[in-house]
Amino acid sequence: MRLLVLCPHFTPDVAPTGEVMTRIVEELVARGHEVEVVTSLPWYRDHAIEDGWGGKLVRRETTAWGRIFRINPFPTADRRNLLRRALSFGGFTIVATVVGSLGRRVDAVIAMSPPLTLGPAGWIASLFRRAPFLFNVQDVYPDVAVEVGAITNRHAIRVLSWLERFSYARSDAVTVLSRDLEENLAKKMKDPSKIHVIPNFVDTEWISPAARENSYRGELGLTDETVVLYAGNIGYSQPLEMLVEAARRYASRHDVHFVVNGSGSGREAIEASAAGLANITFVDLQPKERLPEVLAAGDIHLVLLREGLAASSVPSKTYSILASGRPLVVSVDVNSEVALLVEEARAGRAVPPEDTEAFVAALGELIDDPEERDRAGASARAAVETRFSPAAVAEAYEGLIDELG
Repeated sequence: MRLLVLCPHFTPDVAPTGEVMTRIVEELVARGHEVEVVTSLPWYRDHAIEDGWGGKLVRRETTAWGRIFRINPFPTADRRNLLRRALSFGGFTIVATVVGSLGRRVDAVIAMSPPLTLGPAGWIASLFRRAPFLFNVQDVYPDVAVEVGAITNRHAIRVLSWLERFSYARSDAVTVLSRDLEENLAKKMKDPSKIHVIPNFVDTEWISPAARENSYRGELGLTDETVVLYAGNIGYSQPLEMLVEAARRYASRHDVHFVVNGSGSGREAIEASAAGLANITFVDLQPKERLPEVLAAGDIHLVLLREGLAASSVPSKTYSILASGRPLVVSVDVNSEVALLVEEARAGRAVPPEDTEAFVAALGELIDDPEERDRAGASARAAVETRFSPAAVAEAYEGLIDELG
């Protein structure tokens, strides 16, 4: 098959969704398919185009398996300026639509959201390329932005909701990551039968259980401490104030240390709230190739989402943590996909969202029971090996595209 993929990030960009789509493309290529990718220039790490990539509106690369078109995303350093970010997405989408619409016929067009604007872009490209349109939804927008208060203007919400439904209606199939997201979309679509649940995957060869003593841990000056690690975005969606409160309560314990590895619009405020705590360290987002090392350095990992978000967002890092063989404490909506996954796999503890007392209590159980941590970590690894391999996910996409053809 010949496929066209529109996505906001692609290797060597380090955004989690870019890593997901990159591996899906690699697996589809390994199955004998030709792929054309329309994406942005690498910019995610610092919200600025990386050195060596600027100077052109569109850069074209020819690969052994197809072509990559990289478009200037018009990035803004101020992540809190929603208007500027919207204009950036708009400019990128217009160019992506034009580039994606040009070329020979393909067997399917796959567009990823967010950004939501790639829905219409994928649909228009599918018309010109005379192919079915598959809309890949990683997070449900505008629900996520509304839930965290990032968007409050009712006119903006109305426009985005219309755009969301427009994209679903024009698609031939919509893929989501979980049963929660499936239920969310089913309420908004005239034909819910178009929804297909295909989870994200994790590379179980690249990320595997490894020794906790490594160079990353050494750089932080940590030795035998029990390390509680949060790695990922620090923004509207993540209530890291609970982590800071937990660190405050463990301030007298020299055998426990908290690490926040990441960046985002909320980091400055969270870091300020942790001032004076010697048992918490903030670290910038690490290069992609260090991910297995970062995951191995943590003894307990955290996944945090504000109330109501689990129905519209599934953090992809959950699968990576499971693959690393480390236990999790997840603070997410009760009975959500992430909570059920952790509970069914016996991979740690799941507590209600934004419940600091329950969170600290669950964390304490694992901090004080190394044997339970080992058991939960082994269970986590076993679960991911059987359910979330790259080959299985690529096969599911291939089967769905065959059905659409």
